[in-house]
Amino acid sequence: MKQSELSAPKAAVLGIQHLLAMYSGSVLVPILIGSALHFSSEQMTYLVSIDIFMCGIATALQVFGNKFFGIRLPVVLGCAVQAVAPLIMIGQKFDIQTMYGAIIAAGVFVFLIAGPFAKLRRLFPPLVTGSLITVIGLSLIPVAFQNLGGGNVAAKSFGSGANLIVGMFTVLLILAFNVWGKGFVRSIAILIGLIGGSVLGGLMGMVSFRPVIEASWFHVPTPFYFGVPHFEWSSILTMILISLTSMVESTGVFFALGDVVDRKIESADLKKGYRAEGLAVMLGGIFNTFPYTTFSQNVGLVQLSGIKTRKPVMFSAMFLVLLGLLPKIGALATIIPNPVLGGAMLVMFGMVAVQGIRMLQEVDFHDDKNLLVAAISIGLGLGVTVQPQIVQALPKTLQLLFSSGILLASVSAVGLNLLFNAKTPPAELPESDGLNEQAGAQARKGDKHD
Repeated sequence: MKQSELSAPKAAVLGIQHLLAMYSGSVLVPILIGSALHFSSEQMTYLVSIDIFMCGIATALQVFGNKFFGIRLPVVLGCAVQAVAPLIMIGQKFDIQTMYGAIIAAGVFVFLIAGPFAKLRRLFPPLVTGSLITVIGLSLIPVAFQNLGGGNVAAKSFGSGANLIVGMFTVLLILAFNVWGKGFVRSIAILIGLIGGSVLGGLMGMVSFRPVIEASWFHVPTPFYFGVPHFEWSSILTMILISLTSMVESTGVFFALGDVVDRKIESADLKKGYRAEGLAVMLGGIFNTFPYTTFSQNVGLVQLSGIKTRKPVMFSAMFLVLLGLLPKIGALATIIPNPVLGGAMLVMFGMVAVQGIRMLQEVDFHDDKNLLVAAISIGLGLGVTVQPQIVQALPKTLQLLFSSGILLASVSAVGLNLLFNAKTPPAELPESDGLNEQAGAQARKGDKHD
């Protein structure tokens, strides 16, 4: 289907698909942090609904954008999962106000460092970004399998026949509509899988409407809901380090999406993307939610649907804002059974990993140095993801950093590439030349038709 043929109603449906793909992952962050810090039921209700509202605002900053901020790619922003452990630690060691003060300070840091960090794009050739994106996809697959089994590993029902049947039915439904569906139907294969899997799950007693019944009808976002923020240096430093991790991950996602939508990503694009994330993190701290980052799972959705325009994500941003104001409607997305989400995640995360492998095809692996860079980086990233306890002897702050497979793969890929390929000709990664300027102009021209 041609992008120009994508009508508003079809784009809206695709937007719902993007929303459902990221919804559970984003809602999980406030639930984990709020539970660990013993938030009341009323506080949890605020936390979840305002989180969804801010996901919409954060996504809008990136997707709509302007000359100063926003990368204008079909990206969806949600709560940064890597921030969960450090935020719980800050909240328990200090208080909630200190936690939000650290988030605001980290957002200011990201916004201010956007320009210098974007100039480091030469550090991310296909060898590095391909390895990073492959690790992102593969490291997320265990999360998909956890959901596929039922979500809670300790539960007696984990891995039950019912969970596996519902999860695999979702996978097969997505595959069927993706292979045999045509046009618009094919592009919403994930959404059809989520709905079909939920219907089957409902027939098997997996769906409860209690969250919908208990949710209120309307909610008003309130700045500094939990009080005036406190600023404490060690907490701020911790969140800055986590923000740098998110920026590295976002860099990989930006390049992956650029590859999917056939758009050359320049330093100026990265700078605007980082600035938008910085603004989103600051707003998260002000409205007492959490740091926001680009969600990698939606890359697989863009690849699978074949729809490369920003229109669906624009609708997704608007829907997220609406759902954040109407908790009862927003709660509908929470009734999707975990096995159904796991089945959809399996397909999408696998697509992300394959996208990374496709980028690695551009690399000359007849050169053993390139082979070593990719092998060691992917190995380290997946290794620490599977066995995070290997860093348990390190100081707490370092544990938070080096237990991240994505960060470890990034540091390894960038460092080893610089060590082995320091003399790589600049022509391979031009900062700006006539061809790139022409490509950028064409991309900007295409954006106007989004």
